[in-house]
Amino acid sequence: MISRRAFTAALPGLTLALLTGCGFRLRGTLDLPETLSLLYIQAGGGSQVKRAIEDQLSGSALALAATPAEAKLIVRILSEGRSSRVVATDFSGKVLAYDLRFLVSYDAVSADGTTRAPQQTLDLSRTFDNPDVEVLGKQLEEEQIYQDFASDAADRILMRLRTTLR
Repeated sequence: MISRRAFTAALPGLTLALLTGCGFRLRGTLDLPETLSLLYIQAGGGSQVKRAIEDQLSGSALALAATPAEAKLIVRILSEGRSSRVVATDFSGKVLAYDLRFLVSYDAVSADGTTRAPQQTLDLSRTFDNPDVEVLGKQLEEEQIYQDFASDAADRILMRLRTTLR
């Protein structure tokens, strides 16, 4: 019989072995072609997706250009919007759940205007439960969901660019 101390010591190794065996691996850094090392993100003021892309690229070897003129690739965030709709109510009409949506449309062009990635739209959605308690907390949770949408959209845009530009 294995002692509790031995089991506790072996648990991290066992977990790692199981994760490795199932094909799990950390994503690592973004590896866009080096020829596109100067990237400019063009978006409207206050764009959450632009900020999320910049955050994701901050630790990578890919450099961000200060202006479109010095960039090799320009990622244009054409539109970015959020919406919600009621998906569940109780018998008295009180809203129990919303469907939150985040739409982002983007494309990518080279400095000379040549299309490198055609216009694409991402449509992200999630159900948001709305119990009648902690109203302020629910507002903060909803805002966090939209920030998560922006981060997820940035990740998907960069992955699609990596695939398209190879």
